[in-house]
Amino acid sequence: MADTRFKLNTGAEIPALGLGTWQSAPGEVKKAVSYALSIGYRHIDAAYCYANEDEVGEGLKEAFKSGIKREDVFVTTKLWCTYHSRVEQALDTSLKSLGLDYVDLYLVHWPIAMNPNGKSCSYLFPKLPDGSRDLVREHSHIQTWKSMEKLLATGKVKAIGVANYSVRYLEELLPQATVVPAVNQIENHPSLPQQEIVDFCKSKGIHITAYSPLGSTGSPMFKAEPVVEVAKRRNVTPASVLLSYHIARGSSVLAKSVTPERIKANMDLIILDKSDMKVLTDYSKDLEKSGKLVRYVYPEFGVDFGFPDKS
Repeated sequence: MADTRFKLNTGAEIPALGLGTWQSAPGEVKKAVSYALSIGYRHIDAAYCYANEDEVGEGLKEAFKSGIKREDVFVTTKLWCTYHSRVEQALDTSLKSLGLDYVDLYLVHWPIAMNPNGKSCSYLFPKLPDGSRDLVREHSHIQTWKSMEKLLATGKVKAIGVANYSVRYLEELLPQATVVPAVNQIENHPSLPQQEIVDFCKSKGIHITAYSPLGSTGSPMFKAEPVVEVAKRRNVTPASVLLSYHIARGSSVLAKSVTPERIKANMDLIILDKSDMKVLTDYSKDLEKSGKLVRYVYPEFGVDFGFPDKS
C-alpha cells in the first residue's frame, strides 16, 4: 500500500504516501527526510514558509549520496504569500535551499498576497500597525497563477498546483487558467472531510493531497470512536486507519513525523473496504448534522477564504 501511486493530470505519478515537514523542529528534519527515503518513502513535502528547506535539502542530499536516484523522489514545495509578485525568485530561493535543479510540484501555498515590504512584521507574516495582516488586496491570485504557469517552460518545475483553495477560489481561477492545477493540497480527515472541495476537484481532474490527516496538532482523531472501531476490527492503529482513509478516497496523504519509529509505522497502510469507509463517512455526516465539523476558516489572515464554517 505504501508504494501506491496516483496519476496527475500531467501524466506524472505522485506517491500516495508522503513525508510532511511542517512544524518539524530544527535539527530533526535532515534525519527525518534521510531516514524516510532510506526505508522506502518517495514523496517529500516542503515549503518556504516552514523555514526548514535547507535541512530538507541536506536530507535529500544524504539520500542521493546513498544511491537513491533524484528522479525516483517526488519533491513538493510551495510559494509563500510574500512572494506572489516574485514567483520565479521564490522558486529559485527554494531550489537553492533544497539543493535541486527542479521540483516535481510547486504549489501556491495560499490564494492571497502579503506585502513583501511590510513594516512592523516578520518576513513571513507582515502586519499592519493595528496587528492585522498586511495584505496586497489588489494582487489577485489569478495573477499569481499566470506567473506559475510561466515556470513550466523553465524546466524548474514538473507540475504546478495550489493549496488551501476552496471551491470559490477554484471557480475564480479555472476560467482564467491556461493550465489546470495538478493538485490542491488541503487539510483533510474524517472530522474535516471537505467533500464539496474533494468532489469538485475530482470533477476537474485536480488531485487532492491531504495534510494534517490525523486531525492537526495533538492528533485528536486517534480517540474518535469510529476510528478506534475500525482500527480494532482491522487490528491496526488509528493512525493506519486515518492515513489509509485518504488512499481509499483516491487522495495522496502527508504523514508528518521526525521519529524513526513513527515514520516507519506510518507506512503500515491497509485497504479499507466499503464497510470501513461507511463507518468513517457516517461519522463525518453525523458531525455535520450536529454542527461539530472542524471549523475551517482563517480569520488571522483577514480574509474570507470561502470555506464552509461548520462549527
